[in-house]
Amino acid sequence: MMVLMDSRRMCPHCRAFITIKDRVCPYCNEAVAPRQVSRHDSSQLIGGFIPHFRFNTTIILLLNFGLYIATTIFSMRGGNPDAFMNLDIRTLVSFGAKWNVGLAQGEYWRLVTAGFLHGGLFHILMNSWVLFDLGAQVEEVYGSSRGGFYASAMWSPAISVGASAGLFGLIGAMIALGVRHRNPMGAAIRGMYLRWAIYGIIFGMLPGFRTDNAAHIGGLAAGFGIAYLAGTPGRQGVMESIWRAAGWFCILLTAVSFLKMYLWFAASTR
Repeated sequence: MMVLMDSRRMCPHCRAFITIKDRVCPYCNEAVAPRQVSRHDSSQLIGGFIPHFRFNTTIILLLNFGLYIATTIFSMRGGNPDAFMNLDIRTLVSFGAKWNVGLAQGEYWRLVTAGFLHGGLFHILMNSWVLFDLGAQVEEVYGSSRGGFYASAMWSPAISVGASAGLFGLIGAMIALGVRHRNPMGAAIRGMYLRWAIYGIIFGMLPGFRTDNAAHIGGLAAGFGIAYLAGTPGRQGVMESIWRAAGWFCILLTAVSFLKMYLWFAASTR
């Protein structure tokens, strides 16, 4: 996708695909500012593998690593000498893993907090690598989106953590973008991210990997559905205001979920 977006971008007014050389959008005739990131700046280091970093992606990564450090310290104090590489189940449940026993007792906040937890060093590094790249690309078009653990709760009795359900949501959002744009660029986007989704689900079926594919499929469906219903991103109007309000509601929901996790954790460790 980095090569694809290197010569193309989206008009900030009508969100049509234009070239990076365009100063006036040929579709809506609005003036377009030069691209923020040039071909020769620091975001194109190492052959273009480092994307233009985005604020929301940065915040999510910091939250993920902050929680990983906290869970590692807690696990070590609980007697797990291998905590830095692999966290124990008790620690993950204590910090808000998707746990069906807790969900049955009304702890629905776990559907949110689980997406910020990781079971081991390899797990968080792999998810962060994908989020670092994919998150910047999706934020350039949509801003940010997450979702998918509800399907996991319905389909799987396993304890589940990880940002990969949200990452599949981002892939679903990009597939929706490709479906909406019926042109060669849209087809290229659609084909690329469909392959990402298929590879990710197949990888989760390999023996030896404890992967919650229900969460992945749920995230993929949620991301596609929300992005498709949202329509072409960036256009002003009532619907755009509604989606912005929905975004702020999601932020509030996340904050409340973490508060509930903290209160539950404090009560259970007395």
